[in-house]
Amino acid sequence: MTQIGQTKSSHLFTPILIASSLVLFLSFMIRASFGVFQIPIAADLGWLRSEFSLAIAIQNLAWGLATPLFGAFAERLGDRRAILIGVAFYAAGLLFSAYSVSAFEHQLLEVLVGFGIAGTGFGVLLGVVGRAASDKNRSMALGITTAAGSLGQVAGPPLAQYLLSGMHWSQVFMVFAAIIMASVLCLPFLKSEYKASKAELEESLGAIITRAAKDPNYIMIFIGFFSCGFQLAFVTAHFPALVTETCAAIDPDGLLARLGVTTTAALGALAIAVIGVFNIIGTITAGALGNKYQKKNLLALIYAGRTLIAAWFILMPITPTTVLVFSVVMGSLWLATVPLTSGLVAHLYGLRYMGTLYGLVFFSHQLGSFVGVWLGGEFFDQFGSYTAVWWVGVGTGLLSTLVHIPINERKAAPMPA
Repeated sequence: MTQIGQTKSSHLFTPILIASSLVLFLSFMIRASFGVFQIPIAADLGWLRSEFSLAIAIQNLAWGLATPLFGAFAERLGDRRAILIGVAFYAAGLLFSAYSVSAFEHQLLEVLVGFGIAGTGFGVLLGVVGRAASDKNRSMALGITTAAGSLGQVAGPPLAQYLLSGMHWSQVFMVFAAIIMASVLCLPFLKSEYKASKAELEESLGAIITRAAKDPNYIMIFIGFFSCGFQLAFVTAHFPALVTETCAAIDPDGLLARLGVTTTAALGALAIAVIGVFNIIGTITAGALGNKYQKKNLLALIYAGRTLIAAWFILMPITPTTVLVFSVVMGSLWLATVPLTSGLVAHLYGLRYMGTLYGLVFFSHQLGSFVGVWLGGEFFDQFGSYTAVWWVGVGTGLLSTLVHIPINERKAAPMPA
């Protein structure tokens, strides 16, 4: 909640940054693991690939719809209350999903999970960190917090794969519900006071949303974030299955086998984890570069890099080597867009309503996520492969590259309420 209070700390690593990072770590550890459940759930319940894909697509859309709402709630009534409600939604969605047997039930319950991710995700937590950090440290702090979500992606899929080796998928959902509930232990450390400027205090939420909606720069940021969601959600939900079913066999005498990766299913889970490892490097690097260079140019380069590596991968034979090369490069660019996009929104429109304004941009990201996950399942059921939807992702990446180039990073003057 926006208040007049003490000056921001000049230190980078503060209790608020650490606690926010832990909440994001736990939230994204669970969220990143859903692709691992695709084949076990389909085999157990006899679902089509498109039915599970629609459930995850609905989760992403609900996440996007709820993110600006949770952002506004946090700014009005307090960050900790918003996070607590998010945890409750998340745990309830996971617990009820553990007992769902029909695809429709699972799809409906993913709305609760999506709301939970919104309350424990970027929209709220980056707003907390952004308001608490000094101008000097803000971009780096946003990068570190985003990297914590990446670390969750490293831990989530292998943990889910390990648990599935000895437990039914429904029991794993219950374990994950208990894990997300543990994040409430971080709430006492998330108390902060933000000293808003006079101009920010005079501008109402409605006025700043109106100003942003009329600003071509904000519209281009909104459009550009669509492909980010499309690519990330498609890869998270479908890449493990793609690798499991189409990758060349793993050499039983090779390095991967000696490391314990003996099946393409294990390689699929490892690929998501590798993306997460290099995402940590990429997000922190993006946060540091965001203090020195124009964020819109960095974003254009990131989207161009994603487009090139995705086109290269689908044109090459799918082997363990190409899977890992793709994972390393894509991971380096994975969530590097988040600290730059959220930092750009904060730079253009101030910090008071950062959560809400970033949440609205994030809706575009999640709309892309919905389309990417759903279209992946639909195209697979129709054509028996992911090739067509992969090329759609390449096209959206090119679009995002182009729309970021003309963005003007000059701040616009606030409008009075």
